[in-house]
Amino acid sequence: MDARMEMLKMKENASTIPPARESPVGRDGNGAGPVRAEFAADADMDVEVEVIADNAGGVKALDKRSFEYIFRSGLAGGLAGCAAKTVVGPLDRVKILFQTSNPQFAKYSTGWFGVVRAMQDINSHEGVRGLFKGHSATLLRIFPYAAIKFLAYEQIRAVVIPARDKETPFRRLISGSMAGLTSVFFTYPLEVMRVRLAFETKHNVRSSLRRICRQIYNENRPTTGSAPVTTATAATTTTTATTTATSSLTSPSKHHTLSSTPLHAPRYGLSNFYRGFSPTLLGMLPYAGVSFLTHDTVGDWLRQPKLAPYTTIPHSDKPPATTGTAQPYKRVQLTAPAELLSGALAGLVSQTSSYPLEVIRRRMQVAGAVGDGHRMRIAEAGKRIFAERGFRGFWVGLTIGYMKVVPMVAVSFYVYERSKWWLGI
Repeated sequence: MDARMEMLKMKENASTIPPARESPVGRDGNGAGPVRAEFAADADMDVEVEVIADNAGGVKALDKRSFEYIFRSGLAGGLAGCAAKTVVGPLDRVKILFQTSNPQFAKYSTGWFGVVRAMQDINSHEGVRGLFKGHSATLLRIFPYAAIKFLAYEQIRAVVIPARDKETPFRRLISGSMAGLTSVFFTYPLEVMRVRLAFETKHNVRSSLRRICRQIYNENRPTTGSAPVTTATAATTTTTATTTATSSLTSPSKHHTLSSTPLHAPRYGLSNFYRGFSPTLLGMLPYAGVSFLTHDTVGDWLRQPKLAPYTTIPHSDKPPATTGTAQPYKRVQLTAPAELLSGALAGLVSQTSSYPLEVIRRRMQVAGAVGDGHRMRIAEAGKRIFAERGFRGFWVGLTIGYMKVVPMVAVSFYVYERSKWWLGI
């Protein structure tokens, strides 16, 4: 009888516990799936006791340095980059043709409807595939580039900004800049290949990654009988130097003749795949840094209490983990329009701050395909652009740059944030 009474009391107490509620994983959450939180009220203490559990019997917070977290964040970044580049593929092709002053398309770069006319020209001669020329190289490059960029940002941000009270605009800027430098260092050769494919406009020549790679690699390669410095040339130079040095004993006024002889050959081979690398590094500092800074700052503004009911997804932040592992703070997810807005503003500001260096970089990248093919330096490329078009030459194609970068960055951040949410990180 006593046992039955105790069982009835236990059932009555259990009926007073509210049902479990489900909370989705938030922006910086570390769970691998839906999380259920059960709360039991204590009448005497008037407190809530939280128990975190999932279908498998317990959720373990992912460490940001773990392989699983790194893999998921890299996958989310790669998918975001591919989606963004596919959306703006045709605009990217036209922008490269404008920036590099392609003779066939230079006439379209000054008019308001030049972009549309250039796309019509490409479509009439090459078809729809021509609008995506070089896109295979773009995807080949952008997946590892975006994966490394977002992955590096998460890792660097976790070190530079270990807690919410440490988060400042300068720390955000540094985190984004370092992430951009890391990604461009590992993927720059693929960028050169992509630009050269997009620059190609010969209709009677079939463009391919293999042909472009060979062309870039062999540019400035010394040929038989015309090498800048060969064994025979070196011997002749040595003989000339000896004769000059001997004659200088009797003719002091000619003792500087030897110093005017160039003794170095132009670089070729793998170094050709890093043309324009210096301005890329300089441009990436403001571009990536300002991009992440603007996105996170606008995101904070959209999460303010007055705007949150209209710009955020309710209950999209994950409850704190109870595993004892230190985790960064969690942020509620923005709605699709709000997330796209923050990404668009990030693209607008970052593109404006780094565009002149991007024009210089493009000119250096295609130097081997035009003119005498010699390696341009930053100063030389800048002088040539200024001589051709003046100060406005550094901003040529900026309109199409906005048309491309604003939606690209918006889609990139949107897909990345949603992918992180879906992947449970």
